Amino acid sequence: MNKWLKLQVGAVELRPDEEKLAEAKHQLTAYFAGELREFKLPLDMRGTPFQRQVWEALRTIPYGESASYKEMALAVGNRQAVRAVGGANNRNPVPVIVPCHRVIGAAGALVGYAGGLAVKSRLLELEAGQSAQDQTGIYLF
Repeated sequence: MNKWLKLQVGAVELRPDEEKLAEAKHQLTAYFAGELREFKLPLDMRGTPFQRQVWEALRTIPYGESASYKEMALAVGNRQAVRAVGGANNRNPVPVIVPCHRVIGAAGALVGYAGGLAVKSRLLELEAGQSAQDQTGIYLF
């Protein structure tokens, strides 16, 4: 976090503020419990205009679904920007909240996740399981 902040805004001092983080903590807890599908948090996303455009597009991928890097490049209006979309995903400062884990390779392969592919896989399984539970009343994994 300190490295990212230094790159984005310069020298800063982080001060923990439990009150300001309480809602984010509450929503993340609800997400991991399968009770929340869309985060409603104020975000101050700092990045290039292209990165911010990609991060906004990520928020349109529905819970339990995925999109390819190519589809995301098309969503931001530049079909040639597949690698740049991957770079923006990698620099997403709030993964899970801005769901970059929902972006997969064109052939459906799990590729590229800053938190590691095991974490990406688990997040997708969590969402797929919740979607399946909503439809059938049981978990599929």
